[in-house]
Amino acid sequence: MRPVAIFQHAIDVEPGYFQTWLDTRGIASQKFEPYRGQSVPADARAFSGICLMGGPMSVNDPLAWIDAELRLIRAADDAGVPIIGHCLGGQLIAKAFGVPVTPHSVKEIGWGEVRVTDSALAARWLGDGSLQTIEMFQWHGDTFALPPQGKNFLASALCARQAYVIERNGFAHLGMQFHCEMTPALIRAWTDDPTWLEEVEFERRVNGGPGVHNAEQMLDRVEARCAAMNKLAARLYAQWSEGLVR
Repeated sequence: MRPVAIFQHAIDVEPGYFQTWLDTRGIASQKFEPYRGQSVPADARAFSGICLMGGPMSVNDPLAWIDAELRLIRAADDAGVPIIGHCLGGQLIAKAFGVPVTPHSVKEIGWGEVRVTDSALAARWLGDGSLQTIEMFQWHGDTFALPPQGKNFLASALCARQAYVIERNGFAHLGMQFHCEMTPALIRAWTDDPTWLEEVEFERRVNGGPGVHNAEQMLDRVEARCAAMNKLAARLYAQWSEGLVR
């Protein structure tokens, strides 16, 4: 099987648990880092699937690699190659399919409750029809409109669109606003980064930060919280991987 392409968009926004999930199942992957100047491949058919990670930039920023990834997303859809997007990645998918990505009224940073909005869809993607709420890690200031044929199945109190699927014949694209790929090591790295914490402090001090945790809150029970979140992430990844090009 061809590898899954993973696009990393910043030095400390790594694939985390997604990479672990692939490795433990013997699914080959190939990482691209366009923010370092690496070219974005043009032929989506070289991959069995495409994964887009997060990043501190906006999809609306004038970065050449963003336009290249948008073209790759559309090419992957035409070629029947499934795409999965985490945070910025979910926004990139939305923009590639022609809907706006705009600044949200508030930022969500840290742990937050996400509720099920479509029980049937959530049961398929989370593997448990009884789930009503789950906890996910967030770090975003933008939000996306729902792409054509997209179906949203998760929402938070502050952001109505948290996870959507675009179902095709034999495969599906999954776009997420949250960071289910986070590990304790990644969260510690983000909370140790002065640039990231500056954003947190600004939001809490200037805008009140209704959806913003400080570093101590983000690290509270971080091992157990990540384990529970990654368990749900594994179900999302497993359902998405059913459409990988064999």
